Amino acid sequence: MPLDRRTFLKGATSGAVLFTVGGVPAWLTPREARAEGADLRTLTPAQARALTAYGEVLLPGADEAGLAHYLDAQLSVDPAESLLMIRYLDVPAPWNGFYSGVAHALDALAQRRHDCPFAELSADAAHDLAGVIAGGEVADWAGPPAGFAHFVLRADAVDLVYGRPEGFDALNVPYMAHIDPEAVA
Repeated sequence: MPLDRRTFLKGATSGAVLFTVGGVPAWLTPREARAEGADLRTLTPAQARALTAYGEVLLPGADEAGLAHYLDAQLSVDPAESLLMIRYLDVPAPWNGFYSGVAHALDALAQRRHDCPFAELSADAAHDLAGVIAGGEVADWAGPPAGFAHFVLRADAVDLVYGRPEGFDALNVPYMAHIDPEAVA
């Protein structure tokens, strides 16, 4: 369902996005969508698991905050309305191929090095691979540039976890919205 700018901004500033749970549309935050088992529209379950596992390594709490649902929802909106970091880096849309490519590369790398998908790695193995990926020079990486993928996913996780009043509270920093939610009501 297309959203007008006012409705989008109100939802975006509150963190709510239109998800489908059991065939019924509902305005939920990514955290709520994850908890409710909302349907994914763009990412496959395997892609969602890989991206979530990597996001959790980069920023503990990203999984619980609903990283896969956040990414999926943002990939499903008009690119001009997307809040994904990749949009702000002037990478031309659509970005589905970037995120699916990163997910595939994560799983392929983990499979080659540890005989399992990224989401099934031990915490130590996942952290070790994340360190290699962050360095950008991964000989057996088969996806978007590794260092760039690391940067984008880390930024997306940070935006999700710390980009709302609750995240500011966790950091003990006063929240000051650059778009006043009341002004778009």
